Amino acid sequence: MQGQVFPTKGNLIAAKKSLDLSTLGFDLLDRKRNILVRELMLKVDDAKRLKQEIAETFERAYKALEQANITLGVIEDAAEGVPVDNSVSIGYKSVMGVEIPTVETDGSLPRLSYGFTQTNSKLDYALFCFHEAKQMAAKLAEVENGVYRLANAIAKTQKRANALQNIMIPNLTETARFITDALEEKEREEFSRMKVIKRQKANKEAR
Repeated sequence: MQGQVFPTKGNLIAAKKSLDLSTLGFDLLDRKRNILVRELMLKVDDAKRLKQEIAETFERAYKALEQANITLGVIEDAAEGVPVDNSVSIGYKSVMGVEIPTVETDGSLPRLSYGFTQTNSKLDYALFCFHEAKQMAAKLAEVENGVYRLANAIAKTQKRANALQNIMIPNLTETARFITDALEEKEREEFSRMKVIKRQKANKEAR
């Protein structure tokens, strides 16, 4: 890089300014990366916990459904009477410029939409268990999608930070050093030349 830059004071000022900006940019990226990593770790922990809880909830739900089928026979007619749930809504929140999805569901308990004469409490319990599992599944989808987006953002941030730390900052530091050394050498040469001129002038005046 040094061979492509003419050693002038203007270029030295520009190189130092770029170096300062690159150093600041690296510091900001490093801070952003740390915040994103911390957020990612929290979501990973949430995902592990939710997966365990949702597995247990689905196990309860299917056992309850099995009991309902045993006591009632095939409950297809009752199942068809349950309305489609359209309460899921998706929004977004920003974490250091990264759009993280938020999934909201209707947290109220489901209304029983089938008759009571042909059903029993076991079917009601199965319905509530699956409702709980649905709530957890929506939350898990939110968390896992957030993990994916945060991981991608961290990788991109790390790549940019590495480029600044390992390429831009060293190159600009070396360029500033090269220009500084060249200007100092030029000043020394100029100082020596002036000393020679003064000495020659003094010798002429002494004659």
